[in-house]
Amino acid sequence: MTLATLLSFTALLSCASSFGMVSPLSMKATSNSPLDATISRRDSFQKASALIGVAGSTFLSSPAPSFAEVSEETARVTTRMGGLLEKYQDGPRGFVILAPSGWNKFEGEVGAYDVKWQDLVDPKDNVKISSTPVKSTTTSIDVLGDVKVVGEGLATKRNAKLLSAEERLTDGVLFYKFDFAINDGTHQLLQLCVNKGKVWSLDANSSEKRWSKRSEMYENILGSFIPKLV
Repeated sequence: MTLATLLSFTALLSCASSFGMVSPLSMKATSNSPLDATISRRDSFQKASALIGVAGSTFLSSPAPSFAEVSEETARVTTRMGGLLEKYQDGPRGFVILAPSGWNKFEGEVGAYDVKWQDLVDPKDNVKISSTPVKSTTTSIDVLGDVKVVGEGLATKRNAKLLSAEERLTDGVLFYKFDFAINDGTHQLLQLCVNKGKVWSLDANSSEKRWSKRSEMYENILGSFIPKLV
């Protein structure tokens, strides 16, 4: 292993540690072997980076600034758009969302998503929810840093243009939302939050050509999601 590779790997592991990512394997591990510890840390980072898609060094390169706390609540979206959306409540995972009516629904693909909805005609039109455990001391997504800085890092990782980066507070949960124009022709909305020991990722995707037909629905889907049962 080269020195550059070792330094890069160490930085990535530091990012996972600073964000408090916890893998199911690491929580159950009983061995004190250094090799087991290394594998556990690597597994935690891979889960975190797969979920969020952020290079660790993006947020380690500068001191964390002090952020103004978002105090004004934004109401959760409840409109079903005349039947285009339908309420979906996942009791075991603990979330509620307005999902696209009539789309194919897929349950958990390990390492990819917890739930996915996909358009019957064009599979590029899809909505995915993913989650991974974090330490109990991680209680808000703002641990990642300023929303615009986070968005710029995500855009670089995705080879995309960041169109907007916003934050909002809904039902006591802080959300980061990003709008990306990806260079492969995909348009994506991405939303991140932390609640009840998990970091949640919700992304809504379409081709750039079809975006004008999907944008309003996708905005309402993201605005309806809450990682708790209501």
